[in-house]
Amino acid sequence: MALSFFDLFSIGIGPSSSHTVGPMRAALRVAEDLAAEDRLDEVTRVRVDLYGSLGSTGRGHHSDRAVLLGLLGERPETIDPAGVEPALRVVRRTGRLPLLGRHEIDFDPDADIVLHRRRALPQHPNGMRVRSFGAGGVLIDERVMFSIGGGFVATADELDAPPPPARDTEPYPFTTASRLLALCAEHGLSIEQVVLGNECALRPEADVRAGVLATWRVMAECVRNGFATNGRLPGGLNVLRRAPQLHRHLSENPPDDLTGMDWIAAYALAVNEENAAGGRVVTAPTNGAAGVIPAVLHYYRHHMPGADDDGVVTFLLTATAVGAIIKTTASISGAEVGCQGEVGSACAMAAAGLAAVMGGTPAQVENAAEIGMEHNLGLTCDPVGGLVQVPCIERNAIAAVKAVAAARTAMHFDGTHLVPLDTVVATMRDTGADMLTKYKETSKGGLAVNVVEC
Repeated sequence: MALSFFDLFSIGIGPSSSHTVGPMRAALRVAEDLAAEDRLDEVTRVRVDLYGSLGSTGRGHHSDRAVLLGLLGERPETIDPAGVEPALRVVRRTGRLPLLGRHEIDFDPDADIVLHRRRALPQHPNGMRVRSFGAGGVLIDERVMFSIGGGFVATADELDAPPPPARDTEPYPFTTASRLLALCAEHGLSIEQVVLGNECALRPEADVRAGVLATWRVMAECVRNGFATNGRLPGGLNVLRRAPQLHRHLSENPPDDLTGMDWIAAYALAVNEENAAGGRVVTAPTNGAAGVIPAVLHYYRHHMPGADDDGVVTFLLTATAVGAIIKTTASISGAEVGCQGEVGSACAMAAAGLAAVMGGTPAQVENAAEIGMEHNLGLTCDPVGGLVQVPCIERNAIAAVKAVAAARTAMHFDGTHLVPLDTVVATMRDTGADMLTKYKETSKGGLAVNVVEC
């Protein structure tokens, strides 16, 4: 079943979709389920255990804070980033947590949220167990949840279940690029039109367009905030925000032949610095890779002749097709397949979107996505200090430039190429399976352990 644009591009807060947005949604879901079952008032204590990658890098990725916020009833798409710290301080100061904002229990974040750095659950690297206790310490509910990338969450049963069939109302079902290209050829449609047709089976076309453009506006606001905020990022690495300085330099000096590359980097840095600071971002398709697509899309919208909102919709719906294929047949989770599944996927999606607004045929668009993914194969996820800062922020800037190169390369030819996108995505999945765990968002390998020696 093709995923919707609104599945892949969701609004949340930083620094991670799988480690912040996902745990918040999982904790909220547990609390809401208890309330729906009329058992919330029975709860006197909640304990949350985080395993695998969540346990290894949970504090750096704010997983512990996200769990607490979810239990409070906060949602990633509506939470005010400025209200996070005050809410956390109240719980820490009082030792009390109002579940869903209405049923108070005793809660000690240091004791009731436990990070298991060397233990993992078998089904997925991002596992969490939520146990609720009643009077006398009696266990009344226990649930295992998984954050499976891009802010998506699932129970153990949902994770093991076969994929659902295509919706009866979905006119153009696809899960592979080959099927997508066949649909385009059979019906004489662009990739954007295929995706739009599926979206319109769920909601009116005007609502689809309005929703896509609303998401674009959140991306644009994130860039503006990143350009306007100076200082250093939280977390202990003392990383300087570079987007404001680069933005000032580009705005105040005449362009040269390569200034376009600098603008692309500036847009990506702005988004990922906001993400690292816990600001509002759009998962695209993850938070760790949130800067690639907005950077390329900003370059299209503000630096390419003829760009307009129709092009923004074309760009993002085309990117949706590529992201849906990767998410459905492989993974977008850094904890599962390394950064190739995050930044690599974003690069492929951005390359496809740009090729589409440049007038590319479906074959050229697929070729652009294939180039973008192929040249991120094997990319590890090794965040220094468990923070989504080094190398994550800069990596987005480089991948955004790479996406432009991929699109332009594809557009010089007719779309005929040796290695299809489906093969590259399968290779990414297999490479992720072969990759050592220490290179998959655990901060136990790569730059995460070697940077201190530099």
